[in-house]
Amino acid sequence: MSSRENTGMALGLIGVIIFSLTLPMTRIVVQEVHPLLNGLGRALLAAIPAALLLLIRREKWPTWAQIKGLALVALGVIIGFPVLSAWAMKTLPASHGALVNGLQPLFVAIYAAWLSHERPSKAFWGCAALGSALVLGYALISGAGSIQPGDLWMLAAIGIGALGYAEGGRLAKEMGGWQVICWALVLSIPVLIGPVVYLAMQHQGPISTGAWWAFGYVSIFSQFIGFFAWYAGLAMGGISRVSQVQLLQIFFTMAFSALFFGEHIDPITWVFAGGVILTVVLGRKTTVIAPKTLVSSR
Repeated sequence: MSSRENTGMALGLIGVIIFSLTLPMTRIVVQEVHPLLNGLGRALLAAIPAALLLLIRREKWPTWAQIKGLALVALGVIIGFPVLSAWAMKTLPASHGALVNGLQPLFVAIYAAWLSHERPSKAFWGCAALGSALVLGYALISGAGSIQPGDLWMLAAIGIGALGYAEGGRLAKEMGGWQVICWALVLSIPVLIGPVVYLAMQHQGPISTGAWWAFGYVSIFSQFIGFFAWYAGLAMGGISRVSQVQLLQIFFTMAFSALFFGEHIDPITWVFAGGVILTVVLGRKTTVIAPKTLVSSR
């Protein structure tokens, strides 16, 4: 791998570490706040620093073609994944959701092949498919042989969130990583503000300090800062390859869930997680042919 690809992998890992607390923090928030208010509200809050940063940097408005791409980003990572994963966290432990979330890199690679014309080798697809099969196997075993409703919410979140990841990585090659998430957030404000205000008015009862801190994390770190590193990493290292780093998020989320939130981690969970991580290591050594595209240095 080239130095640029290695840098991309490192940036992707930074993004993954930040994202690894998303599900545990979301689980805290949705115990007191409606999942829809959490999912949309965090994006509206993140849009404030995003707008300020674009204004301070005097960034030019994206082209119409880029705006259409940003709409896909918004659909995936600003509306789809936050809302659907919040519904999942109403019933699933964060550690379980993290394992199911391990399917996302496979979806991202599929979208990358479609949107960015990347051409992963058969060995890459084999590793990605094996990792996904392990994740599904874990979901079935931990769910007593059946898929739980929370699993379906997570699968829907993964499917639509991966689209936002892949399209954001493609746009980051033109616009720069932080510009993608900032513009996607700002352009989403007209869609977000009405529902958020309405849901906030419907909320009853106090919100604990812990829930506010958790909401702050998913707004500023999960929805904003984390994407700076993540989209830049996808652009530099290749969307398909760097997306597989997200499988490491399983380890981080489970460790944080046990350390900070007292969730019990069954030994079988670590066995499956170890198998998934092995597929990432093997996948790094496979070939992915990417189109020649200039990566923005902004």
